[in-house]
Amino acid sequence: MADSNEPAEGYSKSGKKLGMYIYVLPNLMTTANLFCGFYSLIFSIQGEFKSAAIAIVIAAIFDLLDGRLARLTHATSKFGAEYDSLCDLVSFGVAPAMLMYLWVLQPFGRVGMMAAFLFAACGALRLARFNVQVGVVEKNFFQGLPIPMAAGIVASSFMAFNDLGWDPMEWRGLLLLGMVILLAIVMVSNFRYRSFKDLDLKERLPFKYLLLGIVILVIVALHPEVMLFVLFLSYATLGAVFGVLRIGKKQRQIKASVYAPEPTAEHDLQEEQDEN
Repeated sequence: MADSNEPAEGYSKSGKKLGMYIYVLPNLMTTANLFCGFYSLIFSIQGEFKSAAIAIVIAAIFDLLDGRLARLTHATSKFGAEYDSLCDLVSFGVAPAMLMYLWVLQPFGRVGMMAAFLFAACGALRLARFNVQVGVVEKNFFQGLPIPMAAGIVASSFMAFNDLGWDPMEWRGLLLLGMVILLAIVMVSNFRYRSFKDLDLKERLPFKYLLLGIVILVIVALHPEVMLFVLFLSYATLGAVFGVLRIGKKQRQIKASVYAPEPTAEHDLQEEQDEN
């Protein structure tokens, strides 16, 4: 609990209201993320699904950059964390849902509409849960599939189908409908997905990590549109499979977190800044 002698946020000790100051550079990157998500919505409505998918991918790049810039420039803040979540909901929740609905789910009628809404709603729940669980779950793992990865699977699925010349209106449309529903469920699940935040690329690492990076780069370069979809989907599938196989351990971890002492507000803010 904050000291009663400390001024409220946005106010001086004399009680005079102050102007709000924010870190401009990382929040500009977050705004660029939102801009790409908005553009993706416009492209989807116009039927330009390839441009909509590319806009989602670019939004993910800006989403990666804003957190890195904030940490490198020591410009993390609670405002940035909240703003990032709101922008992520548009770029990785609403935009992919609209892309899938107008591209392939619309012929399914109300079922397709509800599947798209489920994706967006579960994305919002995923972001809200992440914000309130900062400091409770371990840093090296995400609880549930991260929403940028789910959006990446949606965007890359269109690029893969378009590159292979597959008609989504055939039986494959049912597979895409099932994929959207499963992605929504996995986002709000308790499955643990590796975050790789413990991998510090600024330090010396074993030679095998460089070799692995080159192998992945070569695989993706062979057929980028298809291989990105395969890699993203493999990440989501493996996390779900490991989660199902370790269901007993998962339940014990949930019980332990329920009875764990609640972190202080100061600890929450620091952890949230680290995750931004």
